[in-house]
Amino acid sequence: MDENLSYGKDYKFIPATSIESGVGTEVLPDLYSFTVQIVNIVMVGHADHKEFVLVDTGMPYSANKIIAEVEKRFGADSRPKAIILTHGHFDHVGSVIELVKHWDVSVYAHELELPYLTGKKDYPEPDTTVEGGMVSKMSSMFPSEAIDLGSRVQALPADGTVPHLPGFKWIHTPGHSAGHVSLFREMDKALIAGDAFTTVKQEYLYKMLTQELEISGPPRYLTPDWKAAKESVGKLEALKPSVAITGHGLPIAGAELTGYLKDLVENFDSIAVPDYGKFVEKN
Repeated sequence: MDENLSYGKDYKFIPATSIESGVGTEVLPDLYSFTVQIVNIVMVGHADHKEFVLVDTGMPYSANKIIAEVEKRFGADSRPKAIILTHGHFDHVGSVIELVKHWDVSVYAHELELPYLTGKKDYPEPDTTVEGGMVSKMSSMFPSEAIDLGSRVQALPADGTVPHLPGFKWIHTPGHSAGHVSLFREMDKALIAGDAFTTVKQEYLYKMLTQELEISGPPRYLTPDWKAAKESVGKLEALKPSVAITGHGLPIAGAELTGYLKDLVENFDSIAVPDYGKFVEKN
């Protein structure tokens, strides 16, 4: 095993937690969402089949909580067939190194995300000046330096398939990051959206803590390309998903999801795009 895996020098525990932290939700019989502080990870696989894939790895220093939840759902000493990353921001890769070492599994991400996952390129620093609430103001503490997974991370297959997840396709949904992906299953129109859109106003501390349902765009303080983000949401809405698990906020389904997504697409500039901020000025 490659033991030279490392987080960035700015890796640290982030003291932010919502009321949903530690809560697991079986959204479909084989889709299980688990909230780690302020972010959701997804276990894809039937509990009684004992085979599953983990999508994203939560916040820094949360590996033990994730392992415990995995073993609660799939049994002692369970391990995923692979880890899929929707993107490489700190709250989605926060425990990936510990989990890779514990389970000895491969990680997959979009090829455009690999520089941020192999120590070659840092993300832009979060925008503390962006329109939004207290979370935006405190985002300067969020890690942005590249992590290094070495040879343990691989590019997702170019044909759109997802390793060990037959039926799912990955969809390139950039904007929040260059290599952001969402996962979609045509059979039942289940969507794992990552941060392409969210169901909570992640920039506002009160809403983040209480998880008040309100569909929105990707977190404003770390979305550098709003034109691409808008196109990505349109791409996902066109799929007409029946249920969605987002990176932040509660799962959403049915007519509520359809209506919210349609509204987000039609009014993306007013709902999602901030009135000011360094990333807005670049677009």
